[in-house]
Amino acid sequence: MAIVLGLAGGLLLGILISHYELATVGALAEVIAPVGVVWLNALRMTVIPLVFALLVTGVASAASTAATGRLAAITLALFVGGLVFSALLGAGMVQGVVSTWPLDAAARDALRAGASGGMPGGASPVDYSAGLPGGDWLTSIVPVNPIGSAAAGLVLPLVVFALFFGFAASRLAPEPRDRLVGFFHAIGEAMLVIVRWVLWAAPVGVFVLALGVGMKGGLGAAGAILYYVVLACGVGLVLTLACYPLAVWAGRVPLSRFARGVAPAQVVAFSTQSSLASLPAMIAGARQTIGLPERTTSIVLPLAVTLFRLSSPAMNLVVVLFVAHVLGMTVTVGMLLAGMLVAIVNSLSSAGLPGQSSFFTGTVPIAFAMGVPIELLALLLAVEVVPDIFRTLANVTGDVTVAVLVDRASGAPD
Repeated sequence: MAIVLGLAGGLLLGILISHYELATVGALAEVIAPVGVVWLNALRMTVIPLVFALLVTGVASAASTAATGRLAAITLALFVGGLVFSALLGAGMVQGVVSTWPLDAAARDALRAGASGGMPGGASPVDYSAGLPGGDWLTSIVPVNPIGSAAAGLVLPLVVFALFFGFAASRLAPEPRDRLVGFFHAIGEAMLVIVRWVLWAAPVGVFVLALGVGMKGGLGAAGAILYYVVLACGVGLVLTLACYPLAVWAGRVPLSRFARGVAPAQVVAFSTQSSLASLPAMIAGARQTIGLPERTTSIVLPLAVTLFRLSSPAMNLVVVLFVAHVLGMTVTVGMLLAGMLVAIVNSLSSAGLPGQSSFFTGTVPIAFAMGVPIELLALLLAVEVVPDIFRTLANVTGDVTVAVLVDRASGAPD
């Protein structure tokens, strides 16, 4: 709530300064503008080590889980399929909406005027302008020097290296594997502590950034942010609704029974924005109403809450593609594929993180991979409380849907 107040207060004060031409206050606002840049840089400095550490631990954990049995392997395969579906749906919806109902040019100009221009220091210089990726694109995503890629902020090659590293770690003997994964787990936890410190100052950072947007963009900037909120909530709602026919068609569960089974968990998700808090209601609804066996629910649903966020690829792509639309960037097929790949892989590592932390760890790597500036992300973080409701609804509904599909695929009795 404090971040929302910071956004609203900054926008309002900036609009008043611009409208009434308050030169003295405006000069003061220009003086404190670097505070917002420093806050953004403090968040940016954690991205590379945090993403790598989370990917290594997440991939190693998923690979070890898959090796424990057929049910777990089926579950993880469906997780990956769900994340691919989410990325395709999110990218397709956003591109369709902004093409059919583009944001008003004046609103785009207003929001763009308030953001500091230019590519972020860590943006990938890979050229995606040729459309479909060819040999050069493919060779660029396999890093010759992973440390050099990290230093240059090249997220996509780093993700590829983290995948190989995580799978290799899962094949080690138990003792060295546990030490190695524990080391990267500790790095990830330390980075999250820094992120929490930085986010503690988010109301101030967002206020300063919104002040500049309000001064330069006026009311049009507020309209552009409202457009984003409606777009993000719409994608989350469509993703939630898409689970119902999937459970009915592929899971062979009657629509009314599935809807009644998932409804209590959705109520908890709506009120808490927490998949973990919704887990008891998910288990109860899946067993008592839908009729899934204990063997399935006791394995699949805890795994889903730990490793699976159905909404992450779609909703994180919404954020980055909206920023690209505001900045007037042409999103090529190559850029879109790079963003989708990072969104899918990164979502496995972000499950279980707090909402504000997962917003940045989920969106900044995608933006870096696609070469999209991140300055506007802080403003979108301030209104994330509303889309986060629809994120959690989609996650909870997706978790129960996966449990239904696993039960069907594993041949468990109805």
